[in-house]
Amino acid sequence: MAQTTEKAFESYVEQMLLAKGWQASSVKEWDKELALFPTQILDFIAATQTPLWDSMRSQHGANLPAMLIKELVKELAIKGALHVLRHGFKFYGKTFRLAYFKPAHGLNAEVLAHYQHNRLTVTRQVPCHPGEHSTLDMLFAVNGLPVASCELKNPWTGQNWRHAINQYRNDRNPRAPLFEFKQRALVHFAADPDEVHMTTRLAGKKTFFLPFNRGSHPGEVVCGAGNPQHPSGYRSGYFWEEVLEREQFLDILGNFIFIERKEEKVEDGKGGSRLLQKEAVIFPRYHQLDATRRLVNAAQLEGPGQNYLIQHSAGSGKTNSISWLSHRLASLHNADEQKVFDCVIVITDRQVLDRQLQDAIYQIEHAQGVVKAIDQDSKQLAAALIDGTKIVITTLQKFPFVLRGLLHAAGADNIDAADEMAKTQAKAWEMEIGKRCYAVIVDEAHSSQTGETARELKSILGANAANGEDEETDFEDRLNQVMASRGRQPNISFFAYTATPKGKTLELFGRVGHTGKPEPFHLYSMRQAIEEGFILDVLQNYTTYKTYFKLVKAMEDDPSLPKKKAARALAKFLVLHPTNISQKIEIIVEHFRNHVKHHLGGQAKAMVVTSTRLQAVKYVQAFQAYIEQHGYRDVQPLVAFSGTVLDPDSGQEYTEPGMNIDSVTGKAISEKQLPERFNSPDYQVLLVANKYQTGFDQPKLMAMYVDKRLDGVQAVQTLSRLNRMLPGKEAPFVLDFVNEAEDIYRAFKPYYDATSLQETSDPALLEQVKHDLDSLQVYYWNEVEAFARIFYRSPNKQNPADHAHLQRHLQPAVDRFKAISDDEQRSVFRDKLSGYVNVYAFLSQIMPYADPDLEMLYSFGRLLLPHLPLDRDNSNVKLGDEVDLHYYRLQRVFSGAIDLADEQGEYTVKSPTDVGTGKAKDEKAPLSEIIELLNNRFGTNFTEEDRLFFEQIKEKATNSPEVIQLRQANPFDKFQLGVRQMLEDLMIQRMNENDKIVTRYMDDRAFEDAAFAVLSKVIFDSIPQAKD
Repeated sequence: MAQTTEKAFESYVEQMLLAKGWQASSVKEWDKELALFPTQILDFIAATQTPLWDSMRSQHGANLPAMLIKELVKELAIKGALHVLRHGFKFYGKTFRLAYFKPAHGLNAEVLAHYQHNRLTVTRQVPCHPGEHSTLDMLFAVNGLPVASCELKNPWTGQNWRHAINQYRNDRNPRAPLFEFKQRALVHFAADPDEVHMTTRLAGKKTFFLPFNRGSHPGEVVCGAGNPQHPSGYRSGYFWEEVLEREQFLDILGNFIFIERKEEKVEDGKGGSRLLQKEAVIFPRYHQLDATRRLVNAAQLEGPGQNYLIQHSAGSGKTNSISWLSHRLASLHNADEQKVFDCVIVITDRQVLDRQLQDAIYQIEHAQGVVKAIDQDSKQLAAALIDGTKIVITTLQKFPFVLRGLLHAAGADNIDAADEMAKTQAKAWEMEIGKRCYAVIVDEAHSSQTGETARELKSILGANAANGEDEETDFEDRLNQVMASRGRQPNISFFAYTATPKGKTLELFGRVGHTGKPEPFHLYSMRQAIEEGFILDVLQNYTTYKTYFKLVKAMEDDPSLPKKKAARALAKFLVLHPTNISQKIEIIVEHFRNHVKHHLGGQAKAMVVTSTRLQAVKYVQAFQAYIEQHGYRDVQPLVAFSGTVLDPDSGQEYTEPGMNIDSVTGKAISEKQLPERFNSPDYQVLLVANKYQTGFDQPKLMAMYVDKRLDGVQAVQTLSRLNRMLPGKEAPFVLDFVNEAEDIYRAFKPYYDATSLQETSDPALLEQVKHDLDSLQVYYWNEVEAFARIFYRSPNKQNPADHAHLQRHLQPAVDRFKAISDDEQRSVFRDKLSGYVNVYAFLSQIMPYADPDLEMLYSFGRLLLPHLPLDRDNSNVKLGDEVDLHYYRLQRVFSGAIDLADEQGEYTVKSPTDVGTGKAKDEKAPLSEIIELLNNRFGTNFTEEDRLFFEQIKEKATNSPEVIQLRQANPFDKFQLGVRQMLEDLMIQRMNENDKIVTRYMDDRAFEDAAFAVLSKVIFDSIPQAKD
């Protein structure tokens, strides 16, 4: 039937485009040799640049059309289609425009009139290769210059978008004029009724396509790959009716596409390297386009003073997204043609962002000086705020020193003794800065946005903080200004990007959604990024190991030691024990050589994550010894840690450069050189201690060996070092010696889809904690007020003697604290005060009111805390010959995929909802008891009593509250599902009582199933049913 053919699909797509501002064009106007529509180009020039056209025609007569087209072809070859489209081409010293783009405001009627003259055409079945008759399904052109192509496929004829991709890869010549990189069509789409995919560079079989889809359920908590239904009947209808709508598509051409240039070091095959410049046309992915436009539209409508949280996964292209948003916000005007923001400030640690942003803006506007990167100090930041720079890129840490920078800019030689003229000028600038409107884009927003440094940013830029300060300002006025600077500022909008929003981040930047809790403004989830192939699922090949060991007391006496400290010392003793290290290094090296190294054409790399710097030192020493012992030359390690590490066993000190001696030059590898050297073929494994676990982008990382406790966001950020895509890269490997699969699942799950908040914070909590602190009578309120009168003095009234006066008002509270004889009461006060200070710094930004008493206690407490002794026993428990390692074994307990797509349970993030103490009482216990405690939990004693073993497991299970609750809430089959892991844990915990049975239970599935069937039934029957 005619209506089910590809031609019918193509015809209806054309109809949709014609309804959205496009015009149909004829193949008769197409020149396949030049890959242009010459007549359309000349008609556009004549219609929009008539005086220039007439002038040139009078000079060149009938030859003008051919001469113009010839010169255009030359400039397209040199500068590319994007440059010519935006900035025109030169002919006899004059510039001819090929398109006009919509200005940021509507004040220029002539530019708007030219913009309306743009002619967007769609042409079907276009011959695309000179010398042959193969045709392209659809070609999109602007004023005769082709800008995009599309191959359509129809599932009813047995083909889909994958076949379209294959057609581009196999049947389209990348050297043909139409497909030549940058010179004609800038993007190529492979589409069917369900999905759209794109590429900006044809490279034969190596052509790489990206999804250009909305996601399966846009705006919902769970959103994966694909597209939802669309009113047009096609799931890809959004592409034809929205993305390719005339004004929207011109906007993409004018403001989004840019040429990315990167320098990359490549091996020259002679033992050296050379710099290779690579170019790529960047076309926005759908979520980037959607997020940027939604944010811009919301900011235009709502004006300054708003917060927006953008939860975009790793692999979402945040650097490009921030670049586009910065550029759009910097030129954004409202409906009254007034600028919405005077300045865009990007808070980031990404050094690449300033260069990329400058390049992108120059390509769009041909304007320089729009972006200023603050890469020196706060004086540079102050200067940028004074001179009205449109886009400023800086770090948050520079803001507390901006006021001093203003004094310096005003000519003060001595900042602490500035003259009145400098003070007056600096004050005028400060007031002027506070009157402007700012868009603050936060890259990787997290809880650091809740502290004093973030308040300083608001204090410098905020309208509330800048208002009303003069010579008569007293301490109450200043107190009110500081409180006002903590909350939302009417002249500052925050746009916060993060892949892993914590509870505080959601409350600060999120918007209340249908659940009544804060939610992200825009979402591109980890689930969608994985399903669309932008990042790898780092949990697909996850293996966990458990350490079983037995420590024995090796001395006659049995000293009493602090129980928890001794337990930590024993754990440290085990972690650094040569047996532990050597066995793990053997597993790491052999696993890497046998299962990892051959990936990526033999270029695969791995990271070993250790818990301490000393552990990293011991590990790299053991690594080097192991490969030397076995004569391995195909794997070489580097180590990364900060500062200097003292080995207490040898007394020797180690530094990172001192341990990393270049295998090629024989010189120490500096910290700055390490990433580049690790990227070379000379090194394969990087051992780290609290370095390179966040922000390190090394796509060749194919495996991670974890010997460190990882929780929450830290687990996600650390393991995500593996998720970077690279052609040919498969799912990476993780071998984890510390964490359990369930713990990693719980860490990742809140960030797999839209992150939700468990419970919103209650500002009333602060009043309760203040009441508790007041009642302890460590400070008197008159001391707090006296302190505040000095602390909140106007800056122009502050003097050096204030430091001593502040101390004088703190010291009575310090003496009372020291006089408390009860250690526990001292601890309660200190921990409550610390909790109060931390929670106030966060809650004061979201509280709908300001309370001077809470603010004064916050500042008093913040400066009082450093004077309060910790009262903690800082002595270390040292274990030498007192303890021996009697038995040690590493056993694999889990291997497989940790499936985050499992929808069971609700996993949320938390905000502060209570303040407690940070110290638990550490009881004294004999060393033998502590050793027994650890052995019972982890080790194996090889004792008798086999026949009583299952009875003991049964007794333990029937007395467990979790097992009792599980039994009383479920029928037997559901009870079995829940209790299996619990029994396995009990087995492992009691492995010391019967290693033979437990080992067989763990290793022999048939034995496990038989034993479990009997044991679970006995436990189920032994626990009474719940009473109604």
